[in-house]
Amino acid sequence: MPRRHGKKYLEALKKIDRQRLYTPEEAIRLLKETSFTTFDPTVEVHLRLGIDPRHADQTIRSTVSLPHGTGKTVRVLVFAQGEAAQAAREAGADFVGADDLIARIDKENFFDFDIAIATPDMMGKVGRLGRKLGPRGLMPNPKSGTVVQLDDLPRAIREVRGGRVEFRNDKTGLLHVAVGKLSFSEQQIYENIAALMEAVKAARPSAAKGTYIKSVTFTSTMSPGIRVDPSAAQAMKPAV
Repeated sequence: MPRRHGKKYLEALKKIDRQRLYTPEEAIRLLKETSFTTFDPTVEVHLRLGIDPRHADQTIRSTVSLPHGTGKTVRVLVFAQGEAAQAAREAGADFVGADDLIARIDKENFFDFDIAIATPDMMGKVGRLGRKLGPRGLMPNPKSGTVVQLDDLPRAIREVRGGRVEFRNDKTGLLHVAVGKLSFSEQQIYENIAALMEAVKAARPSAAKGTYIKSVTFTSTMSPGIRVDPSAAQAMKPAV
C-alpha cells in the first residue's frame, strides 16, 4: 500500500524539482525552506555506493569527526578498570565500569547510552555482550575507534562527545549518516557534510570498481529528500 503523506509534506515537496540534481549549497538552502516540523530536525545524508556488500572486502565502516558536532548530547559508556577507569571518569564519561557494567547490561538490559568504548584488556569480557550490543551498533570495535589504549582514552571520549560519528553501509550498499541539526547555519551544515564526504571517499574499498558514489540525497527529519549532484558533493571542501 503506497505511503500517504500529510498536507505540509506535500506543500514542501512542491518546492523541490524532483528531476533536478542540486548543488550542495542549493540543497542545504532548500532543507531550511522546506522544513515544517515544530522541533529542531536532524539533517541526514544518504549515499548510494557502487559496492557489493555481500563481499567483506567491499564493506565500509569508518568514522568522521564533524567540525560542528551533531547537535545532540552523546552519552558515553566506557568499559575499563583501574587507572583506565579513573582516566575515563576524569575525561567525562557518563558510565564507567568493568564486570559490574557488563552484568548490568546483560541482566538488566541497560542501554541508556549512545557510544560504548573499551580498553583492549576488557574486550575478552565485553565480547560476551556481542549479541546484545552488536545489533544496536554499540559494540566497541577497533575499526570505529572505540577500542583504545589508556593513553588514547581521554582523546577518544572528547572526540565522540564533540562530534565523531561512525558510518557503515547497510546490506543494500547505502549509507545513512546524521550530520547535525537544521538549526545549524548553512555554513556549519555544509562543513559537516564536506567532512563526511571526505571520510567516505577515504574509506573507498580497493575492491570496489566503477562509480563509487552513485547518488547523494540530503534530507531532514520528516521532510522530502533533495537529490544532489554526486560530482558536486564529492568536490565539497571541508573546513580548514
